[in-house]
Amino acid sequence: MSDAILAARSLKKDYDQGRVEALRGVDLSIAAGEYVAISGPSGSGKSTLLQLLGGLDSPSSGEVLFEDAALGSAMDLDTYRSCKVGFIFQAFHLLPTLCAIENVQVAMLARNCRSSERADRAEVLLTEMGLKHRMRHYPNELSSGERQRVAIARALANDPAILLADEPTGNLDSKNSAHTMEILKEIQRERGMTLVIVTHDQEIACSAPRHVRIRDGRIEA
Repeated sequence: MSDAILAARSLKKDYDQGRVEALRGVDLSIAAGEYVAISGPSGSGKSTLLQLLGGLDSPSSGEVLFEDAALGSAMDLDTYRSCKVGFIFQAFHLLPTLCAIENVQVAMLARNCRSSERADRAEVLLTEMGLKHRMRHYPNELSSGERQRVAIARALANDPAILLADEPTGNLDSKNSAHTMEILKEIQRERGMTLVIVTHDQEIACSAPRHVRIRDGRIEA
């Protein structure tokens, strides 16, 4: 048994029938409650690594383990993605026909709970994000910063153990970028949640307690 909540073991990912090697044997262990930033140049494999850690894609070889259980074999992928991990993306991925509170509730549809419970939970999370007055607004009525805060609330809907964020400030100006990072760091501190952020922003990466640098599909530091 290891002390890692999340781990990559000899992780490889190929595309185009093996002609493109996105990851070339990555080993990485992340402890429960740890805040880790992963950075690297464009095409280095950092987003591919995050997708594999989140169970959104499968490795060509190697394995990802959550609490020592291998994803896809010992750990059911649907359960992992819906209950154990929350995702935040650069492009927000909010449903345009749903208002903010409905977007947050979507993440809870797989749970066996009443619609009123989902609505109450979504309202609490949006209030925590400072968006109580914007709950009935649609994505096109919200600023980029507000849309990202809705996406963070959605990621927290099922109280996951791990929060994975892929370029969470990539579509934000400097003010909203700083605000978003403060929210994420506060969540990590107060909830003891494991936080893994992929970023090209070296200021964000270097401010994390642990900074992993990846290049050409390999961890270099």
